[in-house]
Amino acid sequence: MPVIQSSFSGNRLLKNGHAETIMPALFRKVQTAYKRERITLADGDFMDLDWQKQGAKKVLVLFHGLEGSSQSQYIKGFSRFFYDKGYDTCAVNFRSCSGEMNKLLCSYNSGVSDDIAEVLNHISKNNLYEEMYLSGFSLGGNALLKYSGKQSTDVYGKIKKAAAFSVPIDLAASSKVLANLSNKLYMQRFLNSLNAKMKQKSLMFPGTIDVKGIEKIKTFGEWDSKFTAPIHGYKDSADYYAQCNALQFLPKIAVPTILVNAKNDPFLSDSCFSYNEAKNSPNFYFEAPKYGGHVGFSISVPNGRYWSEKKCHDFFEELEI
Repeated sequence: MPVIQSSFSGNRLLKNGHAETIMPALFRKVQTAYKRERITLADGDFMDLDWQKQGAKKVLVLFHGLEGSSQSQYIKGFSRFFYDKGYDTCAVNFRSCSGEMNKLLCSYNSGVSDDIAEVLNHISKNNLYEEMYLSGFSLGGNALLKYSGKQSTDVYGKIKKAAAFSVPIDLAASSKVLANLSNKLYMQRFLNSLNAKMKQKSLMFPGTIDVKGIEKIKTFGEWDSKFTAPIHGYKDSADYYAQCNALQFLPKIAVPTILVNAKNDPFLSDSCFSYNEAKNSPNFYFEAPKYGGHVGFSISVPNGRYWSEKKCHDFFEELEI
């Protein structure tokens, strides 16, 4: 589909990619009334789904980013916005992200399209929804776009539209961007959280994980080669990135899907701006607003309106393209 000329003019108070990223993450407060459901996966592990239900015939399923959860401000914001618009919402917690460590050695990563397929099949079989809509953010957006490109589940026919925001669709290139000195704060926060989980896993599965020197790791390339890749069946980080980057799956997407990546997103490489893929696809839309940061898109103050929520709703309801 044609590349969309963005209508977003940025935050009225600040127009800086780092500030637009940090402000909502630290200061936004959203109230939601979730009801949790735990589902058992085919391999015996579990995932937790946090619901807001009101008997709607349509549901929005949300997939968070790296080390996020259903409690992330952007997930709660979308859940509240769409619930107020008459949707049921389901905020998915990837393995190990719901506040309780998962049972198996494996966890989650940018390519967990099989877990997404299991979740969506479960939702379809155990509810009476006529329409399903999907939204993913950052890592969750990559996994969602990969899933959509693979069309890997029999529930795919119920899915009407999908939207992804702030997605590093070229994983290898974006991992190098995140290694830049300007992103040191984000990198350290991610690594601190990931390292704590890996140390816990090493206690759960003695002798299977070597966490010696884990604090010396400074980049995702190093971390993914040492942990993500071997634990999830990849040769190394390069193999993991090559197999899981969503960029290669965009041409195969079969339902209307929009990707929104801000030009001032500090996490993204130039290759994450998929203009050509959108121009050559019958179902894939791409929009690149000048501002927004990484999973930001606030219009003014942290607890005010968010352009991304309205954009997603308008796209789903065909109010604008």
